[in-house]
Amino acid sequence: MTEPSPAWWETAICVAMIFMLTGALIGPVFAPTQEETPILRLIWLPAYAATLGLVLYRIDRMWRAWPGAIAIGLLVALCFASKYWSIDYHTTTRRVIALAMSGVFALYLGAAFRGQHLPRLLMLASLIMAVGSLIMVFAFPAIGVHHDVNAGLWRGLWYEKNQMGAVMVIGATAAAACLASGDSRRLLPALSFALSSLLVLATQSKTSLLCLMMGVGVVAGFWALRKGGAAFAVVAIWAAVVAAGAGLWFWETHSAEVLGALGKDPSLTGRTDIWASLMRRVAERPMTGYGYGAFWGRIGESPPADWVRRETGWLVPSAHNGWIDLLVQLGWPGAILVGVQMAVTFVILLFRSAGAGAREGWWALGFLVAFFALSLSESILLTHQSLPFVLFMAVMTRAFLPSSTAAAVPLAPKPRRAYQTGPRIAAHSMNGQLRRSLPVR
Repeated sequence: MTEPSPAWWETAICVAMIFMLTGALIGPVFAPTQEETPILRLIWLPAYAATLGLVLYRIDRMWRAWPGAIAIGLLVALCFASKYWSIDYHTTTRRVIALAMSGVFALYLGAAFRGQHLPRLLMLASLIMAVGSLIMVFAFPAIGVHHDVNAGLWRGLWYEKNQMGAVMVIGATAAAACLASGDSRRLLPALSFALSSLLVLATQSKTSLLCLMMGVGVVAGFWALRKGGAAFAVVAIWAAVVAAGAGLWFWETHSAEVLGALGKDPSLTGRTDIWASLMRRVAERPMTGYGYGAFWGRIGESPPADWVRRETGWLVPSAHNGWIDLLVQLGWPGAILVGVQMAVTFVILLFRSAGAGAREGWWALGFLVAFFALSLSESILLTHQSLPFVLFMAVMTRAFLPSSTAAAVPLAPKPRRAYQTGPRIAAHSMNGQLRRSLPVR
């Protein structure tokens, strides 16, 4: 059974929300120094109102998403509790509210955009942002192209090239899923896939390129397994396991050579120094962290972050690793909670890959693999206003739903069977007494 398409105005509002969650154009224009400003907070108020309106409009579907609501509620509750030991009580409180609203929007996406409709929504949004990025690159290069450390590299509608790369990876994976889903509408997905992949290459971000290969590779792999039959599936799975094992061995023995070939130094552009310094801060508060969203304060406002900046010798803006950023904010309980939710979600999606996964083109599995890979080098986990984590919560909501389509569309009452008229025969009991008359069918 095919899910009914959301209304056009509903899709338009969601595209605008996705645009805001990526930080496209709004951030560079209203906060060029990448700091929170009162204008940005005011801009989000209409977005919150729109989110609540969408939830009320789809309340008939929202109640079925209660398992996802519980999972998201646990994350928000832990972040809320951290304000009592946070080094910046007000910042933690403010960002918990933003996280809760992002969770509500994610819950709505997971409940309302079922089947192939969510990847198609992301494909459309990324196509619009890709065209906007090309306009910025060629018509407004002061915004669309880097002019500092990464001079000449494209950044499109965002602060930096890595942000554009991450968004375009999401778009390319969604477009690939639309092509693999069997939907006859292929022109826009093909165009979106081509433009998104081009922009990933233009950033020259090795992380984004790797995530693109992994996300699209998962979609293509499942599509090939379905088309190739059982024998092909066995051979492909065996080859994938062998290739993964060989890759891990090669990385363990030749990681420096691999990084050199990718244009990276063994310290991953200073990331390893940041991670070592942060883990020393984690050791001071292993079970609590320093409070949700409170660690990376301005210079002079966060003593532990200032220590990291002094030890590394530069103004570190984040951990450049989602898991370590979780540790400094919420300690091991936060990292374990997110890790368990991610693992459970992946397992459920894997078991559903033959049914619901095929209908959506295996987008959720492809996104989740790319999301995990990106989390190892970017601070995208449990972020309060960020598209990647909102989509993770939406994927988790979809995975925890009892079924993919059965309850989304009300079933029409079964028509009564028409009996043929004609001669009737008598049905007798064993003692010969007449019991009832039956029609001859």
